[in-house]
Order: sequence, then C-alpha cells, then structure tokens
Amino acid sequence: MKDYATADIRNVALVAHGGTGKTSLTEAMAFRAGLVSRLGRVDDGSTLSDFDPDEIKRKISVNLSLVPLEWKSAKINLVDTPGYADFVGEEKSGLRAADSAIVLVDASAGVQVGTENAWRFADERALPRMIFISRIDRENAEFDRAVEGIVAQFGRRCAPIQIPIGSQDHFQGVVDLIALKAHTGEKDEEGPVPPDLEQQASAYRERLVEAIAENDDELLSKFLEGGDLSEDELRTGLRAAVVSGTVVPILVGSGTKNIGVTGVLDAIIGYAPSPADAGPLKAKTPSGADEELQTSPTAPLAALVFKTTADPYVGRLSYLRLYSGTLKSDTQIWNANKNQAERVGQVFHQHGKAQDPVTQLVAGDIGVIPKLAETTTSDTLCTREHPVILDPTKFPAPAFSAAISPKTKADADKVGTSLHRIAEEDPTLAVGRHTDTGELILSGLGESHVEVAIEKMHHKFGVGVDMRTPRVPYKETITVSTDSEYRHKKQTGGAGQFGQVTLKLEPQPRGSGLEFSDKVVGGAVPREFFPAVEKGVREAASEGVIAHFPLVDVKVTLIDGKYHPVDSKAIAFEIAGMQAVKQGVQQAKPILLEPIMQIEVRVPESFTGDVISDLNSKRAKVHGMTPEDGTTVITAEAPQAEIQRYATDLRSITQGRGTFTTEFDHYEEVPAHIAQKVIDGAKKEAEARS
Repeated sequence: MKDYATADIRNVALVAHGGTGKTSLTEAMAFRAGLVSRLGRVDDGSTLSDFDPDEIKRKISVNLSLVPLEWKSAKINLVDTPGYADFVGEEKSGLRAADSAIVLVDASAGVQVGTENAWRFADERALPRMIFISRIDRENAEFDRAVEGIVAQFGRRCAPIQIPIGSQDHFQGVVDLIALKAHTGEKDEEGPVPPDLEQQASAYRERLVEAIAENDDELLSKFLEGGDLSEDELRTGLRAAVVSGTVVPILVGSGTKNIGVTGVLDAIIGYAPSPADAGPLKAKTPSGADEELQTSPTAPLAALVFKTTADPYVGRLSYLRLYSGTLKSDTQIWNANKNQAERVGQVFHQHGKAQDPVTQLVAGDIGVIPKLAETTTSDTLCTREHPVILDPTKFPAPAFSAAISPKTKADADKVGTSLHRIAEEDPTLAVGRHTDTGELILSGLGESHVEVAIEKMHHKFGVGVDMRTPRVPYKETITVSTDSEYRHKKQTGGAGQFGQVTLKLEPQPRGSGLEFSDKVVGGAVPREFFPAVEKGVREAASEGVIAHFPLVDVKVTLIDGKYHPVDSKAIAFEIAGMQAVKQGVQQAKPILLEPIMQIEVRVPESFTGDVISDLNSKRAKVHGMTPEDGTTVITAEAPQAEIQRYATDLRSITQGRGTFTTEFDHYEEVPAHIAQKVIDGAKKEAEARS
C-alpha cells in the first residue's frame, strides 16, 4: 500500500446492533476494493475481520478489526466493531480511533437497542456519521419503514441519498438520488432510474435537497427561489453538512449479495471527513496545562493506543491512531503516561490478522506496533522533547463476576500471567483476588464476555480454568454477651499440656471487626501466654464457628484462667483460646451477616415498573427514583447474594437498554430462613472438602 497524505485518509468505524451485517459489509468492501480475491462469509468463518477462534465458533464479532482499503486515490481505514453489549469496550475503542461512523440498521428489525447505544457512543465523540440500511435482501425487509424508524429515533437530519431497487428476494440495486442514476448487480452497472421508482425517488430527492440547502445560505436562497441545485452543488453541500453533523445520509444495500457496496465506498470518500477536517486536537502536558495539536505530519508526534492485543507468537500488539506528526520504523518514542522510552522496531498496517510492514505512519493514519514493553491501552506516545497526554477512552465498569480456578497443576502455574495478559488487552475486564473468600475473580460486562475471556486464555496461552458463581463473603457475629470457659489438658506420659481460660464475648457495632483485650488479675494466667490466647482467638474467628465464615464485630476479653507451672505451654493456651471462642459463640445467639450493595440502575422510563418489581423480588430496598431525560435513575440497596447475576437479569428485563453500577455499603443480618440454607450449604461444602 502506498503512502497517503492526511487529507486522503478516511477512518471509519462500523457500529450497530449485533447481527446487522457489519462484518459482511466490511468483507464486501474489501472484495470490491481488491483487498481480497474472494468474498468470505461469516457462517463459513472465512471473513477477513472475524478471524479469532471465538468469533468463528460463535459467528459474531468479539474484537474490533482493522481493514485498510484503497479506493479512488484515497485510503479507508475500516474499523469493524462488535455489536453485542458484552463487547462494547471494543466498540468504544473503535470509535475512539475513527473520524466518522457508519451506523448499520437492519432493514427488517429497524432501530434496535444496539443501534441506540452505538448512536449514543458516536454522540459522545461528536462523530459525523452515515447510516447503512443493511440486509435489504432478507425476509420482511422494508426500506420505507426502516427510514421512518430512523427518523423517529434520530431526527429529520437523517435523509436517504439512495433507495433500493426491489427488496427481499427481488433486491437488485440502488438508485443514487443525487445523480438520479440506477446501479444494479454486483458489477454496479449504471442505468436510468426504473420508471416504477421515479415518483419515490423524486419525493426522497426533494427531501434530501431541502436538508442540504438548509445548511448553506447560498444554496438555501437558490432553493427557495425555485432554482434546481446542480449535482456538484449537492455533493459539495452534502459533504459540508455531513462533516458538521447536520445531515446524516442514509444508504442501503446488502453485504452478503455485494450490492450497493460501491455506493458506500464512494460515500466514504465523498462525504466522510478526513483527519485534516477535524481541526486542532486538545491535549494536556504532563503538568496539566492545555495544549492544541495540529493534524500535520510535520507537527510534534502524538499518538493514542486505542487497543492492545496479546498475541502468543508476535507478543503484545499496540494499535494506535496517529493524531499529529510522523512515526517511522526503527526509532525511539516516549510514553507520556508511563514516563518511559519505548523502542519502535517495525511499524505495520493491520489487515484483519495479517500485518503489512510500512516505513512510516503520518498524522491521521492508523497502524500497529509490536512488542512495546510498557505501553498499554489509552497511553499516549510522543517525543521526549514534546510530551503530551491525550484523553483516554472511557470504558464501562465491569458488571458481572465469576470465580475461576485452574483445571490442572500445570494450569495453576500459568493462570496468573495469562489472566494479566488477557485483562491487559481488554480494559473492560478486571482481575483480583477476593480478600475474604480467597477466590480469584474475573469480572467483565456480562457472562458471555467472561466466557470469551476464558476461552481466549485457553486457545492463546493453553491455560484451562473452571468458572463458577463467586462465594458470597458472609460473616458471623453474636447478638448477646456470654462468658466461656475452656480447659485444655493433655497427658502423654512425659510433660503434658495444660491451659485454662475464661473469655468474655461481647457484640460490637457493625464494622468493628474483632477486638481482643485482657483483664486478668492476680496472675491467673501468666502474661507470657496472653499472645498465645489471642492467637487462638483470632484463628477461631478467621475459621468461623457456625458456617465457616469469619467472626466479626465481637470484643473478646480474657478475664480468668489457670495454669500449671510445668505443663502449661503456649500451644495449650492457644488451643484453649480457640475452643473457648467456638464454645462461646454457640452460647451467644450467633447470626450470619451478608454484604449489602448500593445499586444505581438507569433505565428508560417505560421499564421502571418492571425493574422495581424485580428489585423487590431480590430483597432490595428502593431509596429513590429520579427522572432524567427520558430515563429513570433508581437507587436502592440489595444483598450481594441476590444480584450476582443482575447484569443478565437487567438486560433481559430492559431488552438491553438498562445499565447499573454497584458498590459495597455495609453488612446486615441475614433473614433466619435464608441463613439456615446458607449454613447447611456451607457445612456440606466443608464436608466435601474434608
């Protein structure tokens, strides 16, 4: 691929609801541009952009993929992104690297929740966009209905620049409303508008001309005076309107049939902004001062790493968008976030899973650098002499957690490193060990997200792990005060063991933990044995008494005891302290405590009632509901045990439109009927382990 100037580059992200044909459209554009010699199919696992084993197995995209094309003396960097909610981090990464977006809308399903999310993410980046009504060749596809749904959801700035010739099984091509020409078949043969479509084409064209003219005073004046706008005036006016975001052109076609694809490529070149159209980019110096970057190959270097992959053969691959300057192979750069120098070997263009070496990347281009030692996603690469930091991509927080454990001893040796590398390439994953349960926890955006991460560990690094619901970190406490006396005596022929203690156990306020003190008088227990008693007390507390959960919010006081001048040893008083606690807890009306989480749920107003009802079924206490721009923000507290799968439940209730966040708040007593089930389950689990 030859070198292209910044003004001749187009960075376009394909975004949509899952299953609307993004990958098929990407494949068709790659085929039409001559990048591939045959048209791959998602169902066959043969597409350029869905090459990961998990994507081939599931027949969906789970990673963003780069596909650079050459078309009409310009370069198009296509970013094919996943559409399923569990992989929204990849979608956000793709939009971060793009200058515009093509939002796909299924011709039969219309605007779906993934479409709404993609639109919102594009709004967050203020990206110009176009819409492609896809799968027009499928059953129940209807162009006019799809357009009505788009306009109803996103406004009248959305205007078709094409209409289909036929639909469903009879789809043959498209009519270009600006040139008023028909383009049919895979070969894109040009001809006149079919007579039966002239009226429809005229109506849509008038609407398009009006939308374009409204954004240009000169064109509007000519339009209102009854003058017809020329094709060149329309194309120039449309490009300006698309770049400013005041018009969103609607195209139509079928990626699998490879019809209407040329029109998409032409629209990208003709109407989508180049990096040079974006104007100065805001950045920060390491000291926090504002700075503006010019999109010029001669400006100081500034590039953002928008994605990282862990390749078992090549090593770490850093996907970067160059915002200013020029990046050459075999040079040294500066990571401003890590304050580290990085050595750049070879720079590549990425074609799906393949790399094409290049000598340099210029401002506005997208490429890949392998084997950077310290660099991770959202880091800024620049020069040491001119350090700047670009805004990082904002990723959603994990919402679903699973406990994982290695399948074999060999897996156990590698699981930590593999998890780190998987989490490193996906900022929406989080890995940690729970301080109370000791479990290794992998968290993501949903169950499928975590499952895919586990599968990646297996096929990338050969590490197998089992996945299960995390244990709830229950705790035990007491509700009344009690005294507990225990004597440990052991005689084996020689020197024996003897230690007797009397402990006072008192309940304390929530969050107090475990407190140990002594009030022994008269030397009933020598001071030298106090640490041993405390050790036994704390060991018993950590093991738990009624269900093997930690004992908390208890004050334990050593108030009396006895010792033997010969047989008393530290181990004897340690055992006595441990057993006195276990005995005392049973006497002090013990209860279980469970973690209570603060939860904030954001849902469309129409789902508020269903969400409230579901929360009530989960023993939640709803604190408030706040209307906010067509949505309702619900605040509540709920037991952790009841919301471990809430990501899946909320998605089902709200058709994927709801989001939520949680954080730990406090511990509270478990209702008696539930506590007994937890205790019985804990005992069975302990017996199974023994």
